[in-house]
Amino acid sequence: MPLELEPVQRRLPDHTIHWFASTGSTMTEAARLAAAGCASGTVVGADEQTAGIGRQGHLWHSEPGNGLYVSIVLRQQFPVDAFPGLTLAIGLAVREAVLEASGIQCDLRWPNDLLVDGRKCAGILLRMEAPALIAGIGINVNHAAFPEDLASRATSLRLAGGRTIAREDLLVQVLEAVDRYCRLILEEGIQPVLRLFTQASSYVSGRRVIVDEGGSILNGTTAGLDAAGFLLLRRDNGKLVKILAGGVRPE
Repeated sequence: MPLELEPVQRRLPDHTIHWFASTGSTMTEAARLAAAGCASGTVVGADEQTAGIGRQGHLWHSEPGNGLYVSIVLRQQFPVDAFPGLTLAIGLAVREAVLEASGIQCDLRWPNDLLVDGRKCAGILLRMEAPALIAGIGINVNHAAFPEDLASRATSLRLAGGRTIAREDLLVQVLEAVDRYCRLILEEGIQPVLRLFTQASSYVSGRRVIVDEGGSILNGTTAGLDAAGFLLLRRDNGKLVKILAGGVRPE
């Protein structure tokens, strides 16, 4: 079912929302608008993406009418060291919105995945597209099933909670929560975000994990976040290493 934009726009008068029945990628369209000078807080969303962008070049499964696929243009003057923490902040915002809309408590897997019972229900992608940041958010909302290659790793709010969720309400809650966390970083820096993310995630500390860095695989136990928001990993030889990027999964 297509998203009803009018009631969303009434509740969010400070956001300009561009909504498409179908688009290649909301990230690509948001970057185009950012380059053309659109206002901070501009939102691009779609009922369907035909080439949704995930982490590390992966495609995001964007089933028509059942997910929330949005990208937000951010132009705030964030501290220069805030970029890693911003990804964590957007994850916290989506987690809050999902809890409010569905009652489902998500786990956060560093740096940008939301999980329910170990399966991914949402992902965050933050990109610098001068002169702005683009925050891409994909949430599996009312999917009833997934393709065979994703079924063991993905879930939706509907599958997890046993009921359909109004995407309009969820969109409002996501955008309001993103606004709150952006203000938090501007007013207090990223340290409150790091504290909240650590409290909300089972992956940040004391978790045996495998980290796929693309060219190498690391095993170890997570040992918290550093002051910038990067994950610390204690290798089995006792060495502490900083994970700048990579896929993290349970060992």
